[in-house]
Amino acid sequence: MDLPNSTSDLGTLGETFVAEWLQSQGAIVLAHQWNCRSGELDLVVKTADEIIAFVEVKTRSRGNWDSDGALSITLTKQRKILTAAQLFLLKHPEFENLPCRFDVALVRYTKKRGNPPTPATSPHLTKNQFSLQDYICNAFD
Repeated sequence: MDLPNSTSDLGTLGETFVAEWLQSQGAIVLAHQWNCRSGELDLVVKTADEIIAFVEVKTRSRGNWDSDGALSITLTKQRKILTAAQLFLLKHPEFENLPCRFDVALVRYTKKRGNPPTPATSPHLTKNQFSLQDYICNAFD
């Protein structure tokens, strides 16, 4: 098993953790790591109350410098996500009449002894290494 050599491996696992949590809340995942010329949308979900949520996921380890990722959601980052969301809706007109919002999920990764997880590792085996620190609905308001 390869050890992750970048934060992108842990980021992907954090996104998977949040996707599973949202599904347990009744949401349907429409896209994961959706890419376009403006950037990437970590998660796009349809909530149980028929809202399209564009979810930015920040996964951090303990002792991070940016408040579990909250400080990394700058105005520039928000504009990129907004543009990507507009492009997503253009590509998926079936969702254009539903209300939309922008959420942020802050995930904490706790390193366990032994090998760290990789994206190939089942999230169910590593779930205890991730915890949802905060889920902010309408984070860009």
